[in-house]
Amino acid sequence: MAKGFNKGPSMGGGGMMQQLQRMQQQLADAQEKLADETVTATAGGGAIKVVMTGDQKCKSVEISADLLKDADAEMLQDLVLSAVNMALDQSRELASQKLGPLAGGLPF
Repeated sequence: MAKGFNKGPSMGGGGMMQQLQRMQQQLADAQEKLADETVTATAGGGAIKVVMTGDQKCKSVEISADLLKDADAEMLQDLVLSAVNMALDQSRELASQKLGPLAGGLPF
């Protein structure tokens, strides 16, 4: 065998694998918890409310009945779009805060 390629137990490779496995499990656990957390974004002074999970799944969209009386379709679409985008931004920030230390700053 060529020199430098003997990676037996005495080389410490097993400890690194165990550490990587622990980190992988911690990351999986954090991702699972993140799916249970939610963020809420509003638009139009609270007339539109979007609730999203930490793993970017939209849980609900609420539209005020008062807004439906007076709103035109284009304004309503703009408000919903704005609230969804704000909720996505908040969800990504939550994921970054929760997973960033475990993933070494990888984007989510």
